[in-house]
Amino acid sequence: MIIKMTISNIKDYNKSNESFTVIGRIIPKYEDGIWSYTEELFSEQYYKQYDKEDIDISCIDDENKAVYLYYFDNNCIGQIKLRAHWNGYAFIEDISVAKKMRGKSIGTALLNKAAEWAKQNKLMGLVLETQDVNLLACRFYAKNNFIIGAVDTMMYSNFPTANEIAIYWYKKIC
Repeated sequence: MIIKMTISNIKDYNKSNESFTVIGRIIPKYEDGIWSYTEELFSEQYYKQYDKEDIDISCIDDENKAVYLYYFDNNCIGQIKLRAHWNGYAFIEDISVAKKMRGKSIGTALLNKAAEWAKQNKLMGLVLETQDVNLLACRFYAKNNFIIGAVDTMMYSNFPTANEIAIYWYKKIC
């Protein structure tokens, strides 16, 4: 069951933010106005986890923002945080599914909820950013009909993750 975050369930935000396995990277290529990519699998896998962020209470009251939480057996096992972006898309700031629940269509259900919210807000689609080394997420977005719309080689250049490239995935819904 997917429920919009409120004051009463705000404590559940970040419960599904768990580590993921880095098994490789995508190598994007831009040719003749079209993005494509190949995959490079790493000989050694490693784990990565994003920092748990504090949730801004404005996500509850601001009509240009939304957070949806996915519950199973009264436990929050997924979340998606989005906002209206200046370019007419709904920008997905965060999506996560608890490790034990991945591969069970929960992420797809959250993306569908985001698309529903975008349509209600008269936005043309969804956009999000992930790193090239989050290969499993990149595969997930491609499977859900997202396409690469941009690549940013400088976004992480001042961080320990300087070897990572930001990939922007888009999906038109109208």
